Amino acid sequence: MIEISNLTKTLGKKRIISELSLRVKHQECVGLLGGSGAGKTTLLNLIAGVMKPTAGDIKIQEFNTRLHPLQVKKRIGYQRETALCHPTMSVNSFLNFIASLHGLRGAEKRRRIDLAASRLALWPVLDYPIDTLPMGLKRKVAIAQAILHDPDVLLLDDPTAGLAPDQQNKLIALIRSLAEEMAVIVTSRQGDELATVCTRALVLAGGHLVADAPFTQLQRTSRHSQAITLACDIPLDLLALAVLPGVAGIEVNHDAPGTVTVLALPGHAIYLPINALIANRGWNITAVNLEPGRVGDVVDHLSQGSPL
Repeated sequence: MIEISNLTKTLGKKRIISELSLRVKHQECVGLLGGSGAGKTTLLNLIAGVMKPTAGDIKIQEFNTRLHPLQVKKRIGYQRETALCHPTMSVNSFLNFIASLHGLRGAEKRRRIDLAASRLALWPVLDYPIDTLPMGLKRKVAIAQAILHDPDVLLLDDPTAGLAPDQQNKLIALIRSLAEEMAVIVTSRQGDELATVCTRALVLAGGHLVADAPFTQLQRTSRHSQAITLACDIPLDLLALAVLPGVAGIEVNHDAPGTVTVLALPGHAIYLPINALIANRGWNITAVNLEPGRVGDVVDHLSQGSPL
């Protein structure tokens, strides 16, 4: 589906992407992770044909992005990180315009627009000017225009950035359904929100691919793997928690009073000792969460040059 070989991109004297090679299969949802300046957006631009490689090759269904740019563009949908804006154009007018650019006409054009509007829940705002929409709806319009022409590959550039948790959850559910039909590459600076939809994580740092691994492996590598996060309406006895067997340390959440995260030593399960302590002390615990691991921890770790 997507085959990238020895890809390099240089801007001026700076190498943005360096000798990168990877493959993405049909119906595979891949998370492209890394901090600011890692090269994520540049890589998407190269795949979409917006930029030309300095060296190396990108093929979409055997079509080379340099040799067959038109064939590639027909097969790719791209939601860019930059927010949509237009002072007067309505959502409906914008989608009609994009559909026309893809060569859609008549009943087929209307069908595709109706389908995209339904999947993104845009019917209530179709007649609204794009500039009047909040960020979450603008992001939905950007994704709607990316899937109008039924692409084989969907590129999503930080689609959940700036969204409230409930909006993120709805968008993740949509990405999950789209990945059943096409290959999806979605970027994120941290990636924890993608753990339930992407099976595979690609981590970029300084234009280099520093990790290509299942999301579950990144979670297991995190220092928060098997940690227990507790919320209580009174201050907890941190010393009593710290001396439990298998506990590696405690993090206090200063933004949420009464919330602490108890870290586990590698290979240790600490839920039962903590549960026994809670029962013994009679603490009124309002929330208990067993963490699979925080992908953001590992992305930060890899971005600093440390091995996986």
